[in-house]
Amino acid sequence: MRTINLLLLAVCGLLIFSYSCNSRIVENKKEETIPVTPRNTQITPANAYNDLFLDTSDVAAFIAKQKLDDTLANRIRSFYNARNYEFAWFDSQGLNEQAYGFRSLYDYSVDTSESNKSLEYRLNAMMTGDSDSAASPRDPNLVKTELQLTQRLINYYLNIDPDKSIEALEHAVPAMKGEIMKTAAAVIDDKHKDEVNPTYSALVKSLKQYMDITKKGGWDTIVVEKKKRYKKGDSTALIGWVKRRLLATGEYPDKDTTIVFNDGLENAVRVFEGTHGHTPRGIITDTLLREMNIPAIQLVERMLVNLERMRWAPPTPEGRVILVNIPEFALHVRNGKNREFDMPVVVGKEGKSTTMFSGKLNQIVFSPYWNLPNSIVREEILPAMARNRNYLTKKNMEVTGERKGLPVIRQLPGKDNPLGKVKFLFPNSFNIYFHDTNQKYLFDRDQRAFSHGCIRLGDPVRLADYLLADDSNWTPEKIDSAMNTGKEKYVKIKDPVPVLITYYTVWVDEGGILQFREDIYDHDAYTVRKLFTDPK
Repeated sequence: MRTINLLLLAVCGLLIFSYSCNSRIVENKKEETIPVTPRNTQITPANAYNDLFLDTSDVAAFIAKQKLDDTLANRIRSFYNARNYEFAWFDSQGLNEQAYGFRSLYDYSVDTSESNKSLEYRLNAMMTGDSDSAASPRDPNLVKTELQLTQRLINYYLNIDPDKSIEALEHAVPAMKGEIMKTAAAVIDDKHKDEVNPTYSALVKSLKQYMDITKKGGWDTIVVEKKKRYKKGDSTALIGWVKRRLLATGEYPDKDTTIVFNDGLENAVRVFEGTHGHTPRGIITDTLLREMNIPAIQLVERMLVNLERMRWAPPTPEGRVILVNIPEFALHVRNGKNREFDMPVVVGKEGKSTTMFSGKLNQIVFSPYWNLPNSIVREEILPAMARNRNYLTKKNMEVTGERKGLPVIRQLPGKDNPLGKVKFLFPNSFNIYFHDTNQKYLFDRDQRAFSHGCIRLGDPVRLADYLLADDSNWTPEKIDSAMNTGKEKYVKIKDPVPVLITYYTVWVDEGGILQFREDIYDHDAYTVRKLFTDPK
């Protein structure tokens, strides 16, 4: 998988890059000068992807202060001229999805020990909500971060492929809204689509199917009746509507569109349930009907949003890797092309969203303490302590110090510890990790967004056994003992394993099956409004 194509999809006419591609930058290697792209005044606050704009003097001052050479200076000028000085990495809500995506890609692909430490500190603060900076184009802290990220993107890009057209770099981050169907057509017709990554190109094929369905008028809305559940043997007009709906997308291959709930429809409903994150039962519910009634053009929207995300995904490594897709509520362990095992997970609930990022799992902690985050201490523990002076003792918790005016509290190992018997660390800016849980019943649910942000594992013992399988000191029996001693113990992983956390609500799985999941954090809905002039 080629990293450069994961990062930069140079597509003229693509909605997210919908402005003119006529102003091509060509490097003159003999004279070592780079012509600057003319300013694209077609981009305005009314049609821009991000709703913040830089002052040209800010860019000029940054170039002068950083004492950039002419080549890099001209690339930065060209980058912002092509965007009409629209911010690339921020909108009025803060850092955008591309900023998170590039941070993850950069951290995964580059030795960050030599990175700009002040930039890393600011990004951490902005991404974890600890920054007081408002998302204002006049905020010097925000402007500096914006321009340093662009400088980092340029350097990253040139290190990978210095001979690649700079046009791809200028179009790496969405700049202008476009019409949904024109965007879909541009993606399908793009001659570079198969160079991005297999996940991307597979979803493009499904995009064509749903675009064709949309052109034909989509499907009729199923008129929901008073009855809430339908099973095999039922007979009602709604059954005929469901058959025609599933016939349109291929789940129901039969030509029988009568009003009888037959074996063929039961199988089709099971397929639909499975591809939408529900336990296959072959029963039509009001939840399934709502999902069947989503218009085809809205599914085209969602595919385009997820294709944009996929462009920033780090390359999947050749060896062992742990993949977690948040809306899927699933963890996948792979070794190259080999599928090791999968397990269900519980992710952060709404408002405490588990974030997209990458890291390396390098430690296991048996019988862990739970060090409570400041937010939980402030919002939950202090009020409980005010109501009951014995609250900490009752919960097997203790105070170990004070930080920023708040007590530092931890919960001792034991049966009531929400981390369960083991946790798995992969250092990251968000203090997110994998762990066991004492609430096993949560894994029986289809929708599993309940935690404070960390990721609970359905089978932590299996992951521990897998990670320590090549360490003769850690037999399954010793692992079981360490998990139940009640004494915290850290164990280093000899060969740290990459962890990739993603947020895909539409994708094609390893079996070539198109999958849909709920947009649990409303990321899709927000991005749709930014990307399209005609959101549905």
